[in-house]
Amino acid sequence: METQKQNILVIGGGGREHAICWTLKKSKRVGKIYCIPGNAGIFDIAECHPDIAATDLTKIVDFVAAHPDIYMTVVAPDDPLALGLVDILQSKGFRTFGPSKLAAELEASKVFSKDFMKRNKIPSAEYEVFSDYKKADKYLTSAKYPLVIKADGLALGKGVAICNDVASAKSSLVEMMLDKKFGKACDKVVIEEFLTGFEVSVLAFCDGRTVVPMVSSQDHKRALDNDMGLNTGGMGTFSPSLTYTDEMENTAFDTIFIPTIEGLKNEGREFKGVIYFGLMVESADNIKVLEYNARFGDPEAQVVLPRLENDLLDIFDACIDQKLCEIAFAWKECACVCVVAASGGYPLDIEKGKEIAIGKLDDDMIVFHAGTAIKDGKLVTNGGRVLGLTSLGASIDEAREKVYKNIKNISFDGMHYRTDIGKKK
Repeated sequence: METQKQNILVIGGGGREHAICWTLKKSKRVGKIYCIPGNAGIFDIAECHPDIAATDLTKIVDFVAAHPDIYMTVVAPDDPLALGLVDILQSKGFRTFGPSKLAAELEASKVFSKDFMKRNKIPSAEYEVFSDYKKADKYLTSAKYPLVIKADGLALGKGVAICNDVASAKSSLVEMMLDKKFGKACDKVVIEEFLTGFEVSVLAFCDGRTVVPMVSSQDHKRALDNDMGLNTGGMGTFSPSLTYTDEMENTAFDTIFIPTIEGLKNEGREFKGVIYFGLMVESADNIKVLEYNARFGDPEAQVVLPRLENDLLDIFDACIDQKLCEIAFAWKECACVCVVAASGGYPLDIEKGKEIAIGKLDDDMIVFHAGTAIKDGKLVTNGGRVLGLTSLGASIDEAREKVYKNIKNISFDGMHYRTDIGKKK
């Protein structure tokens, strides 16, 4: 008996959403995929609607209402989650994957997340919160360095400044609180201690009661090689982390993952969806939370999802129906590397509309589109992070070698990428 196909709508238009659509397309259960707004890569596997923004909640709700064939809407980016799109769709009876507005505040407000961790005894950096510039500026004079300044709200993954001295800290504070570099996201700032160790990213599926960590990954945030340059949304990533052991995972599960899910549930913020745990590991028994995200990371999704052997739609259903404990998870025993090709000037001012040339690539290469569009029949750049060239391999070294061999066959005016993704252990 043939399985009835289910049509899916994915909200978003970046590399993460391409990875989600690409993974859903492999499902025997999935029929047609819609995507709002989508991008040029997603266009090849889904019906995209670039005329609707991911934050235009009214138009999205109207679209779902006008398409009764849509079985599920997957809300992938942070902004519509923070605005409460999941709540609105669910209130109208539409099946939706993603956390509620209350649960998504875990990412939408750094102040909330820090206070939440403090209430629930989840290990994190010591911190202070400021809404008054003068008080924050005075605090910086006597603070211990290095330290970290974070914008309270969403800032495209860039609202974090690591400051080594008073001068750089005060400059960053001016940019955030006075110049409003990230708009209203900077109305409040968190100033916290600088943690040492190594970073690891762990995405986890959650159904409100059960949390299932995915395979680990490691992101590269800085724009230039050797972790130099400005902070970005992510210039590349690899999976698995080579330094995150089973013992460390057990510690994180007991002291961070479970207390997070239980704390949210106890506070009336039951979390159904994907939580991103950004961790700093000092030792096997000393792991702290750097940040939470309330969705798949980007570009972490691009190296984690290709390793997933399960049907992704089955997992989304289990999260919604609180049956995650019934899923037997399986992951490919391999490595995966993703290198981001970015526009000239990124993460600052960029020029869009540059024609992209993609030459002959190996058959097993995956090209996840992020900031791309079709203009006058040509593939062009349409954002800061443009493409994520991705490869599976028996090892990190094998996967990265394949990526860098093939990325030479991609070009556009101003294109730049890091040459050391996957070297950091």
